[in-house]
This record gives sequence, structure tokens and C-alpha cells, in this order.
Amino acid sequence: MRRIILILSILLTAITASGALPDDPFPSAASSYLLTVNGETIWGHRPERRLAPASLTKIMTALLVLEREQLDRVVTVSSAAAGESGTRIGLRKGDRMTVGDLLAATLIFSANDACRALADHTGGNGERFVTLMNTRAKKLGLNATHFSNPCGHDQPRHYSTAHDLAILAGAALGNRTFRDIVSRQQQQVRSVDGKRRFSLRNKNHLLGRYPGIVGVKTGYTPDAGECLIALAEREGTRVLLVMLHGRNRWHNAAAMLDRAFLRTRMVPFANRSSVELQGNDSEEEEN
Repeated sequence: MRRIILILSILLTAITASGALPDDPFPSAASSYLLTVNGETIWGHRPERRLAPASLTKIMTALLVLEREQLDRVVTVSSAAAGESGTRIGLRKGDRMTVGDLLAATLIFSANDACRALADHTGGNGERFVTLMNTRAKKLGLNATHFSNPCGHDQPRHYSTAHDLAILAGAALGNRTFRDIVSRQQQQVRSVDGKRRFSLRNKNHLLGRYPGIVGVKTGYTPDAGECLIALAEREGTRVLLVMLHGRNRWHNAAAMLDRAFLRTRMVPFANRSSVELQGNDSEEEEN
């Protein structure tokens, strides 16, 4: 009996030291993850760990814009937006775009120039918009989140957790426009005068490949690694997955979603998902 108690004690110590939850079937899938089924947390790995969220940040930017702006409102691109680094569609200072088209570029293609144009327009400038972001985060109860920029660039005081991002994603998905945009595989947007057109292709490899996928957002930076928030729905069952600093995210995300649906005694959709969802994230740096 003493030997059994000693073994159990060692196992418990190992679990605590690793930060893994007792029910953590994917401990090596990401530095932190959280998976919920119909709003109930089922699995997690260090979901309270503060990490860089990369372009998952843009969910907060989009939520604020949707709460404050009309989709047909015209935005004039600022010099700061035109000069944004990382993923961009190539906006120029003075370009005039609608809020709706800039949101599409921000959420579908993860364009930093479009994201910053929205932030400057809605907040007056980038710094004031960041203040709005942190105020909104407090109202949502995101107590382990702090934003330093609207697009997700790596910065020392720019962090969140899988737990907080699940709450944020839930709030954003409650907006019909947000939910519609993040479900689109591709879209074309244009300047107000029609002279400039931009083709957008969603960076979320699950869309159109994983059965039941709804959205939501991808992210990648050198510090944040592979990040993903994914929502899938089948026959009334809703599975939300948040991954921070993931590994082989498309394969692992498909496996995690499959297992979650299996857990609800649903018929699984074949192994094809893990085969088709191999991707090269080195080509997807978003910030």
C-alpha cells in the first residue's frame, strides 16, 4: 500500500510540475491550450499561462470596431497603417476603404495594415485604441490579458492566456458579422473608388477541410509560435479550441477536435482531416 501511495504521489508531483491538468490527452500539442464542449472545459494544458497571442489579438480589435462602427463607413488609411510591418495587403497612405472590407482583410488574411487602419480610425490613433482594448478586456473579465498593440506584434507587455482568449472568442462569435467573416475561405475587397482590388485567402487551413468548422483565427510570430482558435459544430455540439505556441497545429487541432466529438459519442469523420491539414507555418508569419 505504501508503495502504491508513493507511486501516486510521484505521478501527482510530475503532473503539477509540468503544468498539465489531470485530463490532458494532448500535453505536447501546445505550450498552452484549452478545449471546451458546449461551453464546458473538457481538456487543458496550462490554460492560465501568459503567452504572446500573435494575431489572435485581432479578435479584440475586430470586436471593438464592430461595436463602434458601421460597416459602410469609409476609412482613410493613415501613414502609420500604410507603414505596418508583417502580413499586409499593400495599403497606401490616403487609400479609402470601408470598415467592412478592412475587417475582412484583418480577419481573413490577418493583414496588419488593414488592422492598424481600423485602430487609427476607431480610436483616433493606435495608442488610444490600445487603451480601449485593455478597458474592454477588463469588462470581459480577461484578468490575465494585456494588449500593447492592435495587431499582435511581439512586445514585452503584450500577452494573454488560452482561458482569456476562449472568453474573448465567445464574445466575438456572438456578433453575427464577425462569425460570418471568419467563416469565409476567400474574398475580394476594393478601395472605395474601385481602383485598387485585393484578393484575400483565409490562413485558417481548417476551413473547407475539416467537417463542421466555423472559424475562427490563426496567428504566428517568432515569440508566439503557432497559435489558433478554432470552432467546430456538429449536430448541436460546439467545440472550441484555443492553442498557444502550438506544434504541428493543423494535424493536432484536427486530432483534438475529432477526439472531442468522439467524446460526445458522435460518429467521427475519418482520419482524412489529419492528412489534409498538414501545413507549412513558416510561410504564414502574420506579424
